Amino acid sequence: MFSNQAICLLSYLAFLGVSARDVPANVQSFYAALKSGGACSNPLETGFFSSEGGPNTYSYCGDHLADYGIVYLKGAGSAFVNMDIDCDGAQGGPADDGRCKNSDDTQSTTSFKDTVAGYGKGISDVNANVHPYVVFGNAGSKPGWKTFSPQQYGIEPLSVMAVVCGNQLIYGVWADENGDDDPNPMVGEASISLATACYGTDISGDSGHDEDDVLYIAFTGANAVPGASGADWAAGNYAAFESSIETLGNSLISRIGGGGSGSRENKNGGTASGSCEWEGHCAGATCSSHDDCSDVLVCLNDVCSTSEE
Repeated sequence: MFSNQAICLLSYLAFLGVSARDVPANVQSFYAALKSGGACSNPLETGFFSSEGGPNTYSYCGDHLADYGIVYLKGAGSAFVNMDIDCDGAQGGPADDGRCKNSDDTQSTTSFKDTVAGYGKGISDVNANVHPYVVFGNAGSKPGWKTFSPQQYGIEPLSVMAVVCGNQLIYGVWADENGDDDPNPMVGEASISLATACYGTDISGDSGHDEDDVLYIAFTGANAVPGASGADWAAGNYAAFESSIETLGNSLISRIGGGGSGSRENKNGGTASGSCEWEGHCAGATCSSHDDCSDVLVCLNDVCSTSEE
C-alpha cells in the first residue's frame, strides 16, 4: 500500500511526464554505511543546525573527499539532515503554482545569479519552481558566525549535486548558500521543485521535510559543472531541467564506491577498482594525463575522475 504522500508524489511526477529514479546500488550501500557509521570522522566544518531549536551537531563531511571527490552533510549517530524549502531567485513563470507565496524569507536573487545570467540563455537567475537546486555552504558576517565555503575544497558554483530523498535519487545544482539571517547557521535546504520531486505537493514555501534522512552530495572538480551548454537552463519545468543534467549526474555518482566505473589497467599492468592509494592524486585532484591519477581514476577535463567519456 502506498501512503498518501507517495500517491501524491507519483501523481505529480506522472503529471510532469517523469518517473522516480531508483537509488543505484553503490549509493544505497554508501547511504547505509553512513547511517550506521555515526558522526563524520573528518568534518571540514561542524557546529551547524538542521532545525531551529535542535542540536548543532551537523557537519560538512570530508571523509570521502580524497577517494570519491565528494563532500556531504552528516549529523550525529544515524542522522543526515532535513529539507527546508528555498524559493529564492527568479519569481513567477508558468511553473509557479503559488506554493512559495507563504514563504516569509524569499529573496529575489541566488548566490550565483551573475553566472547564470552570463550563460546567455535568456534567464537572469535560477527559478526555484523550475530548477532543482541545493542550498550548500554557509556565509555570514555576524561575530562568531559559523561559515563554510565549498569552493575551498574544489566544489564549483552551479555544479551538479546528488540528493537521496524519499527513497529516490534526484539531481540538482549548487545555486545558493545559507546566510546569516536565521538565529543559527542552518544546513539542509533545497528549491521547492527539488523538494516536490522528493516529497510531493504537500511541500510549500514554509512546510518542508522535517526528518533528518536526506543525503546531499557535492562533487569536486570542473567536470561536475554542466556550464552554459550542458544543461537546459531555459527549461520551462523541473522535468526538462533535471533530465538535462541526468547524464552528468550518473557519471558523477559512479565515483561513489567505484560503482559503475569498471576497472582500468594501472601503472603496474594490473587492474584496480574503487580505491585511491596515491595520496594527492585522488578524485578531484588536478591532472594533465591519466598517469597523474591513482588506481582506476582517469584525467578528465584536467581533473582526476572515475568516469571517462
